[in-house]
Amino acid sequence: MSHVLSAVAWPYANGPRHIGHVAGFGVPSDVFSRYMRMAGHDVLMVSGTDEHGTPILVQADAEGVTARELADRYNRVIVEDLAALGLSYDLFTRTTTRNHYAVVQELFRGVQRNGYMVEQTTRGAISPSTGRTLPDRFIEGTCPICGYDGARGDQCDNCGNQLDPTDLIDPRSRINGETPEFVETQHFFLDLPALADALRRYLQGREATGTWRPNVIRFTQNLVDDLRPRAMTRDLDWGIPVPGWEDQPTKRLYVWFDAVVGYLSASIEWARRTGDPEAWRAWWNDPAALSYYFMGKDNITFHAQIWPAELLGYDGEGDRGGEPGVYGRLELPTEVVSSEYLTMESRKFSSSRGVVITVRDVLERYQPDALRYFLSAAGPENQDTDFTWAEFVRRTNDELVAGWGNLVNRTANLVHKNFGEIPAAGELTDADRGLLELTGTTAFATVGGLIEQHRQKQALAEAMRVVSAVNTYLSDQAPWKLKDDRDRMATVLHCAVQAISDCRLLLSPFLPFSAQAVHEVFGGTGEVSPMPQVREVDDLDGGPGYPILTGDYSTLPRWESTPVVAGTPVGPPVPVFTKLDTAVVDDELARLAERAQ
Repeated sequence: MSHVLSAVAWPYANGPRHIGHVAGFGVPSDVFSRYMRMAGHDVLMVSGTDEHGTPILVQADAEGVTARELADRYNRVIVEDLAALGLSYDLFTRTTTRNHYAVVQELFRGVQRNGYMVEQTTRGAISPSTGRTLPDRFIEGTCPICGYDGARGDQCDNCGNQLDPTDLIDPRSRINGETPEFVETQHFFLDLPALADALRRYLQGREATGTWRPNVIRFTQNLVDDLRPRAMTRDLDWGIPVPGWEDQPTKRLYVWFDAVVGYLSASIEWARRTGDPEAWRAWWNDPAALSYYFMGKDNITFHAQIWPAELLGYDGEGDRGGEPGVYGRLELPTEVVSSEYLTMESRKFSSSRGVVITVRDVLERYQPDALRYFLSAAGPENQDTDFTWAEFVRRTNDELVAGWGNLVNRTANLVHKNFGEIPAAGELTDADRGLLELTGTTAFATVGGLIEQHRQKQALAEAMRVVSAVNTYLSDQAPWKLKDDRDRMATVLHCAVQAISDCRLLLSPFLPFSAQAVHEVFGGTGEVSPMPQVREVDDLDGGPGYPILTGDYSTLPRWESTPVVAGTPVGPPVPVFTKLDTAVVDDELARLAERAQ
């Protein structure tokens, strides 16, 4: 058994999250975490809402509220939506807690104490019309290296090079299109060149494992050769105060320094809430612990380069040496699991253009497992993929309803009508033994191994192949024709129920809601697919209260075949999945067109 940290990207709290967001960070991390718990590992899954930075201020101004009011509103919306999607966080918190402020400031002091946070004069971008600082990512222009016209002020997504806003040709504000004004200002910079050799050694070690997705390791290694100091503070009045600059209320830590520290601060908050304040150390100080960071590809730089560099700086492992701070030596990511982009009806998600469907939109009209299934089967695991309503309806009806759901329903119906309970098996044939070997042994090893390697699409396809094999077995054995041979009918139906129970477990990381439903269809009792709960809590250090997402996942079954119990009553089945009318496609496309007007 290992301690496994599932570090899930922090959704930004300037609005509700759309399905493209949860395709990258949400569903993949939950599938992995649920499986790893079932496989016997001690999993800690943490995240929260990211609530600092200029985008929050811009959206708050647009809505006529304060930054805190905006963050409070969307924090609650996001917490509720992720709970409805069944994401099994041990703690989903937020970056405006006093605990988070304290942890972030300790990380800053530790990096600074070891000599990797240096003060420099730089030129910052100011909006001429508002006087407000423009963050790097809110400035666009032409990349001076490759000529790409949509480069941002922190990096070019086309060539991957790190940039400063002053590097851009014809820079412009993404907020209102105006040309920013550049003024001299003092900031603290993370001295990446002094950490480059240590970072390079870390990445070489990760590459040697062969586990990282090629796009992630190659992209990150390409950036190491041209590292420059990177500003970790901003001229803002919304954010975490800079240690040593408390007398300068318009200086704040950069949101991306503060946000990535959230994985650690959330772990510490979780430990404090359990009553064992040091419990987090098992996931952070033990070299044998494993940590997996889930996100979309736009966040690779921060998680595979900046965050490891901050940890190396805190640990004192760069060119200048140093000693770890009070948190001890902190372990670097085992793997950064980055997904590609999800588009919608062949267009990039854009809330401003109405090309969007939020998680809440989908879950108000469709089953959560239908969305989870689509994102797992057709999501952007290793290449950009497109969400279309036609494909959503097709996969729901042809694969979930006609494939898995129909197998469950017709088997339960046969058991109920002919026996009223799970029948005992008689002598097994080669066909029976072959089925049970596939579902009870081979499939668990195959599907589990693929999930561990973050090949979830292939894992789900393999699980559904097993479902198809059970359907074929049931059709070939035709128990409905065995009314004159009840012993054989009982054996076939017992084997079918056992195989379905195995398939339920194989699919449960992907489809936790239906896993519980299938368990109950065949007379099962108790919770076998625990769900996260929204709880209202007080700030541990006296700040305002807030909702968290947490749960007790100890009732998850083991990742292995469990014998079904003959004699368990089976009532008339209730359909597990809802078949969708094909008119859904036209209805949803009409909604999309209306939003885009």
